[in-house]
Amino acid sequence: MNKTYKKHSKELIKVLNDVDDFHKQIDQVVEQLQGAFKEEKKVLVAGNGGSAAEAQHLSDEMVGRYKEDRAAYPVIALTADTAVITCIGNDYGYDQVFVRQVDALGRQGDIFIGLTTSGTSNNILIAAKRARELGMTVIAFTGQKGAFKDMADYAIVSPSETGARIQEMHLHAIHLICEAFEPKKSS
Repeated sequence: MNKTYKKHSKELIKVLNDVDDFHKQIDQVVEQLQGAFKEEKKVLVAGNGGSAAEAQHLSDEMVGRYKEDRAAYPVIALTADTAVITCIGNDYGYDQVFVRQVDALGRQGDIFIGLTTSGTSNNILIAAKRARELGMTVIAFTGQKGAFKDMADYAIVSPSETGARIQEMHLHAIHLICEAFEPKKSS
C-alpha cells in the first residue's frame, strides 16, 4: 500500500478522534441557522478554491436536498456566479468579489459564512467585516490559525493544521449541519 495514503489516512483518523469541541461548534452553528430560517433570513456563503467548492456544496444541499425531501432553505453561494465574480474582480479587484455581493444581497439578521483553511483570505475577511457592519451574523469555517476565527461570531475550527484535513473536516461539518435539517422520523 502507498505510504502516502497511509500517512494521510492516519492524519484524518487522528483528527476524527478529537471532535468534541468541533461537534459543539457545529451545534452552535445549527442553532444560528435554524433561528435565521425561522425568521425568514438567508445565508450567504463564500470561499476560495476548494473552499469555494465546499461553499457551493453547502448551498446545494440546503437548497436542494441532502437525503430526504424537505423544505428548501435560502443559502446562496457567492462563488457560483462566474459573470458576477469576473465582473467584480476585473472592475474592483479580487479582494472585492465577496464584499460587493454581501452589499447587494446581505441584510440585517442574515448570516455570512466564510470558509478559509488559513483563516487569512483577505476577500473573506473583508466580506465578513462588511457583513458585521450590516448586522449579519458571521460564521467562520477555518483552521486553527488566522484572524477569521476570532472576528467571527461563531467558528467551526478544524482540529488540524494541515490544509487537506481542514477541508475534509469542513466537508464533514457541512454534512453534519445538513443532517440537522433532515426531516425527523416519527416513531
